[in-house]
Amino acid sequence: QLQLVESGGGLVQPGGSLRLSCAASGFTSDYYAIGWFRQAPGKEREGVSCISSSDERTYYPDSVKGRFSISRDSARNTVYLQMNSLQPDDTGIYYCASRRVIVPAAAQAVCITRRSLDFNSWGQGTQVTVST
Repeated sequence: QLQLVESGGGLVQPGGSLRLSCAASGFTSDYYAIGWFRQAPGKEREGVSCISSSDERTYYPDSVKGRFSISRDSARNTVYLQMNSLQPDDTGIYYCASRRVIVPAAAQAVCITRRSLDFNSWGQGTQVTVST
């Protein structure tokens, strides 16, 4: 399984931007779905983006589409989450997570549904607070 370490969280004003980083180690020749999740106090964990290593296709829920962008730097083994036009509802702990799969279609399927139970490696999380 991958070892994941997030960084880049902080306090930002509404309308501002942040870029989160997820440094990953332990890659094999298999395929991976790598996602970002967030959890606000009293709310369920929500998958806010995912990238499939097989085709670099990206997936987002409607709540962040057009504002968040996930990308992967294979040379640095790092996945980024660029977050723009942040709003107070975006506040929460952001986690990087991954799932190793054997076939490309499985990575795409995991990304499409973005269910937290389908991911089996998790980082420690980084706090994002959007407030004046």
